[in-house]
Amino acid sequence: MKYWVLAALLIAGPAAAEYPGGRVKIGVLTDLSGVYSDIAGKESVIAARMAVDDCLRAECAGMLIEVVSADHQNKADVALAAIRSWIDQDGVDVVTDMGNASIQLAAPGLLREKNRVGVFAGGTARLTGDACEPAHVVQWLWDTYVQVAGVTRQLTRPGTKWHLVTADYALGHQFQADAKTLVAAAGGTVTGSVRYAFPGTDFSSPLLIAQGSGAGVVALANAGRDTVNAIKTAHEFGMPSAKQQLTAYFATVMDVHGVGLEVAQGLVLSEAFYWNVDDRTRAFSERFRALNGTMPSTNHAGIYSGMRHYLKAVAATQSTVPAVVIPAMRSIPIDDEVVRHARLREDERMLHDMYVFRVKSPSDSRGEWDLYEQLATISGEEAFRPIAAGGCPRLQR
Repeated sequence: MKYWVLAALLIAGPAAAEYPGGRVKIGVLTDLSGVYSDIAGKESVIAARMAVDDCLRAECAGMLIEVVSADHQNKADVALAAIRSWIDQDGVDVVTDMGNASIQLAAPGLLREKNRVGVFAGGTARLTGDACEPAHVVQWLWDTYVQVAGVTRQLTRPGTKWHLVTADYALGHQFQADAKTLVAAAGGTVTGSVRYAFPGTDFSSPLLIAQGSGAGVVALANAGRDTVNAIKTAHEFGMPSAKQQLTAYFATVMDVHGVGLEVAQGLVLSEAFYWNVDDRTRAFSERFRALNGTMPSTNHAGIYSGMRHYLKAVAATQSTVPAVVIPAMRSIPIDDEVVRHARLREDERMLHDMYVFRVKSPSDSRGEWDLYEQLATISGEEAFRPIAAGGCPRLQR
């Protein structure tokens, strides 16, 4: 699927030819049909188009920008084939979304080989750890570490016991590893976990085990439709309760809206973006809803923000070469409708404010998308993993 921003021709006509290479091509590699299609999918393409349109009205006036998209089907081989084809045959300059941990771990090597930029809206913290490629990969809005850190900070006291329900693949494994480290650092204990085959089909058994563990907090170490189905099953079992808090390491506003407040109420979660934080997030979200009919997920917001800033850097440098554009992304102030108090660190991890929310009860909600009570705001310097703890080997050369 291709989307040409023909407005560039109308704005500046021949000026587009003066731009090195004549155009910029963005590839949105997303989940159009699988477990992450609700938080990614065609809406990820809409978010990228919004970034392009906004830049054309400002820094990118006169440029010709193309957006292409493909379904990665949650398969690393399919994703790599799409990226390779885009670069070799279509001249794609930057790839975004890629919201699957196995794809995130496979893609950086190819981006390095082909000398292209990858802007990941979110994903495994290994992208700024052992699997880092800071010369080619930028990690934008969230990662597995910060999703765990937010709720751990809110819910753990000395002696707090946690039990995890973990998807048995890379994302779930990373959530579990980070949980053990962060809960222990806060004085708590992960007393156990139950792994299930991804994607999940029946969460009754792992949730009954977690409920019977006696842990004060039960955490869902999964994402997408697995999280949705686990929340529904937990509700059937009376969770959360006065004795046992339920949290999800990656639940989004789309998930909560989908299951409804009656089912999701009381769930504690961390998000990098929520439509109702301030006037600017509300303005962006209403524009997104006008195009799509729903509020944006954190992933959609991350794609918009990441592509908006990437295009600013391309316009400033007149280059799409990673060695030129990524340092520019780091030096240009990050200021848009999505993020607050943001900067891009040397390992290409963007730091910004993170939020912890509790899902409202139906009686407390004032509208269809009024879903969260804000419990805390955590600065990026506090929320994200310290650069030294990531161990990115390419920073040490």
